[in-house]
Amino acid sequence: MKDGKNKRLSKRAKINRRFYIMAAVTVIYVVLALFADRFAPYDPVEADPAMSLCPPSAEHLFGTDKLGRDVFSRILCGAGTSFTMSFIMITFVSVLGTSIGMLCGYFGGTVDTVIMRFVDILLAFPDTVFAIAVAGMLGAGVINAVIALGLLSWTGFARMARSLTASIRERGFVEQARFNGASEVRILAKYILPNVIPQIVVMAAMRVGGTMLALASLSYLGLASQPPTPEWGVMVSESRAYMQTAPWMMIFPGLALFITVVVFNLFGDSIRDYLDIKK
Repeated sequence: MKDGKNKRLSKRAKINRRFYIMAAVTVIYVVLALFADRFAPYDPVEADPAMSLCPPSAEHLFGTDKLGRDVFSRILCGAGTSFTMSFIMITFVSVLGTSIGMLCGYFGGTVDTVIMRFVDILLAFPDTVFAIAVAGMLGAGVINAVIALGLLSWTGFARMARSLTASIRERGFVEQARFNGASEVRILAKYILPNVIPQIVVMAAMRVGGTMLALASLSYLGLASQPPTPEWGVMVSESRAYMQTAPWMMIFPGLALFITVVVFNLFGDSIRDYLDIKK
């Protein structure tokens, strides 16, 4: 019995340690992204033809691009643009999707059926193909790209919130609150929302990296950020003609995308374990 307790404490300590480490890494990343212009050693858009296609060195850690711009500075500043737009979009769609899902899951009925069938229709479309089609119709631009991605992103939050709400509303403490005369708004806000939020937070954290990757993909296709904006997708697109002569132009922005997705996915996992959602 004592050994079992020690194992649980050890497991909990490991989970806590992992959560704090990933939280620290994520905070460092966010600070670098939001204050990139202060950390960047060079102007990310200022061209210097004399320094064109310089390999990585002490002066330019990640080398320079075809116009002599410092790749490291452009990657730092590109993180700020991508993260800000992704965070705004994820915040909006998570609030919208959670609100719709909770209302559908709690009240049910015809409205629930209609909305969930609409969600099923949207989920039938491949995310990337749908975003490309919408962004193409709206026109190139970061705002239009965010709108194109957001039109589908809220559905995942809605479905998750609906499922959780439908199961929570039948629990004893909700029935007791209803019996005591609590209003529907109070039940949703005080008894159901706190039980829904942990799963939504985990989903939102894990969506940030994927959203940044999706924005970079649209930028690569010319549907989001446009040159000379320092954005990772734009940088990868510009490096296509120099893959053999200047591979660092593609390697470092691609590596930044990879690390970003991994960091936020691990952060989401650590939040889930920390909150003991599975239990």
